[in-house]
Amino acid sequence: MKEQVRLQKYLAHCGISSRRKAEEIIKQGRVTVSGVVVTSMGEKITPGKDTVMCDGRLVSPPDELIYVLVNKPKGYVTTLSDPQGRPVVTSLVRDIDQRLFPVGRLDLDTEGALLLTNDGELAQKIQHPRFQTNKTYEALVQGHPGQAKLRDLEKGVEIEGKMTAPAVISVIKHLQRQTLVKITIHEGRKRQVKKMFDFVGNPVISLKRIAYGKLYLGKLGTGEHKILNSRDLKKIFL
Repeated sequence: MKEQVRLQKYLAHCGISSRRKAEEIIKQGRVTVSGVVVTSMGEKITPGKDTVMCDGRLVSPPDELIYVLVNKPKGYVTTLSDPQGRPVVTSLVRDIDQRLFPVGRLDLDTEGALLLTNDGELAQKIQHPRFQTNKTYEALVQGHPGQAKLRDLEKGVEIEGKMTAPAVISVIKHLQRQTLVKITIHEGRKRQVKKMFDFVGNPVISLKRIAYGKLYLGKLGTGEHKILNSRDLKKIFL
């Protein structure tokens, strides 16, 4: 008799989404188990016995786990579809014959490193606060934030009633009316880098994620992607 698993864990394992996103999909009534719509988080299924469908499509484990690093251009949304007809990041990997989903998100006007995979367990690990996966960005900000402001941001500032976790910030270049900085954080709060610099009065003009952990974009061009190997994956958690 096969071991039962929670429905959201099974969906993540099958590459539908991360486990967190799978919970949202279940709550939306988009999943059926043996023909019955399920919306509760406590549901367990028996793989190979129960028939699981999402949005009318059969859900089954992937034949192969795939990990892709994409250099997302501005103007692309990090969803699998968009009702407004904007381009989605998965359209950049049409040559890969697997259903992939983005790990986390990047704003429409933010570019840079984005992971796509069908491995829900890895996606959960990268996004879970317990593992504190570093993400590094290059931010072009208005004005010249002084050392005092940068130190405040490094120690943490209060955004929407909650302190940000410690960050690492360095100045790359001073321009006439702008500053290019590098910032590393491990939280995944929505629009966090932009809100941090808004807090100190130096709004972000442009933002690019350049690395997950020690996995850098390197020479990967805008809109390009590469398939990651096991050594690449280890760099994410360094």
